[in-house]
Amino acid sequence: MTRIMLQRSAELPDALRVARSLSAPHLGPRLLFFSGGSALNKISRALKSYTYNSAHLITPFDSGGSSQVLREAFDMPAVGDLRSRLMALADESDLGQPDIYALFSHRLPKDGEPTALRTEVEELVAGKHPLIRAVSTPMGQLICDFLREFLVAAPMDFDFRGASIGNLILAGGYLAHGRLLEPVLFLMSKMVDVRGTVRGVVDCNLQLGVELTDGRRIHGQRQISGKEAPPIDTPIARLFLSEHGKEIDPGSVPLPKRNRKLIRRADLICYPPGSLFSSVVANLLPAGVGRTIARCEVPKVYLPSLGTDPEALGLTLADRVAAILAPLRADAGMEVPATRLMTHVLCDSSEDPAACAEVTERHGIPCHRLPLVSDEPERYDRRLACAALVSLV
Repeated sequence: MTRIMLQRSAELPDALRVARSLSAPHLGPRLLFFSGGSALNKISRALKSYTYNSAHLITPFDSGGSSQVLREAFDMPAVGDLRSRLMALADESDLGQPDIYALFSHRLPKDGEPTALRTEVEELVAGKHPLIRAVSTPMGQLICDFLREFLVAAPMDFDFRGASIGNLILAGGYLAHGRLLEPVLFLMSKMVDVRGTVRGVVDCNLQLGVELTDGRRIHGQRQISGKEAPPIDTPIARLFLSEHGKEIDPGSVPLPKRNRKLIRRADLICYPPGSLFSSVVANLLPAGVGRTIARCEVPKVYLPSLGTDPEALGLTLADRVAAILAPLRADAGMEVPATRLMTHVLCDSSEDPAACAEVTERHGIPCHRLPLVSDEPERYDRRLACAALVSLV
């Protein structure tokens, strides 16, 4: 057991706080995460046992897979990571909506014949597909309406290979609601009884770009992450937002008022595991994020990724902390102490003590080594991670 100082003394794990959360998750703490991708999904699934009140601000700048096909077809933000987190937080029990969950999670085969794939979507729209027939009205009709909106607007050569049906439904809902994400995310959350709040950090169709330490620039999330392109072989110096291949001022991309309110209501703010730049730092770029966080009197915790992160090439733990602080300070003001933006770093006990010491020496932020890994050496134990976060509130 480790004792750390917040505005109070806390023990990690705190057996009383953990037990309280597990016994009444509907009254659980408001934990807020800035994330994207799938790295936090397993922890999010476990988190449902501790709290129904977590909030997840997700980057809409993904440019790979099914999301990219939709972005190119409809000039819209990426929805894949949003759908993925909604599914991770959905009530998967028999008391939830398992039929809708199955539909939203269905993915068309990657090697399917184009005509056959389009026909399958047409069967869904017509209400003839087994997955849609299993969904009761009026939700089934609403889903069909969203899919119809998508299919009518989709180009005839739309590539359905590997498409997530949930992504297509989100795209249709986006088009049906005046090209706004928030209404359809709200509706989908209600459909599958999401145990928390999932929102895009902004509702903008923008791309990510990075500047490398050798001066080169790379545009596009899939080029940065190394998942659909060769990994970057030079350290990343900074991340920026881009439009039509040109960097834009983050001041022109304000954090929506509804998300500022969500941050202010949080009991704890977490910079969680995930690709350092495209999943975590990307959410911190919009104007107002740093200022809003700096005003919050709550724990602000960095839980760094384990294993190899291609985006963190050549970066020490202290360097990764600096990468998170950079856009926050650019917004909140360079004079703002680092501890107003990040109060603690939580690492597994396998982390090098010297790396933790460097974090404190460079940034003045306490860095704590805790047993957070059990069976998989490069994955946090979901229960241990959730218990640690809940204990800090």
